[in-house]
Amino acid sequence: MNHVIRATTAEDWQGVKELRLHALRDPAASIAFLDTYEVEAVRPDEFWRDRAAGGGELLARQFVAERADGGLDGSVTVLVERAGRDVFGGQADTDQAHLVGVFVREEQRGSGLARALFDAAIAFADGLDEPRISRVRLYVHQDNQRAEAFYRKVGFIRSGQSVPVPGDESSVEHELVLGQRV
Repeated sequence: MNHVIRATTAEDWQGVKELRLHALRDPAASIAFLDTYEVEAVRPDEFWRDRAAGGGELLARQFVAERADGGLDGSVTVLVERAGRDVFGGQADTDQAHLVGVFVREEQRGSGLARALFDAAIAFADGLDEPRISRVRLYVHQDNQRAEAFYRKVGFIRSGQSVPVPGDESSVEHELVLGQRV
């Protein structure tokens, strides 16, 4: 693996935008992401600057895999959810990290890049002093077996909780949590 895994800054906005739009064209995008290419392609540059900088209501940190030429080959974002509130508008019982936006370019799949991104995201969550994270979770669509198999290899297990997929009440997203947390 010839990549640097690092957190993004506002200056990375163009690469973040290009990678996200590429991800939204992936054949699995409809079950991997809640947004669509059509929606995100017309977002203003300021949206992408804020996203790369981690702006917004929640503490967020996006990690990318950067090639030597500066191109981005993968990404995962950590959203920090405080007890009492989660990104779906529900009630979180504890301060937790929620991993979203997982993507690795096709030619890099199986290279260890996704694992390196997850390691960085989890280390970030574990390293926070405030809030102290006691739980790391993510959601996976019921039909995304490839992604769920990877998450299980990293140490995630189903929590038993599921939520309807927004816009498709006939499908669910399963919550997975990182096992053996203290």
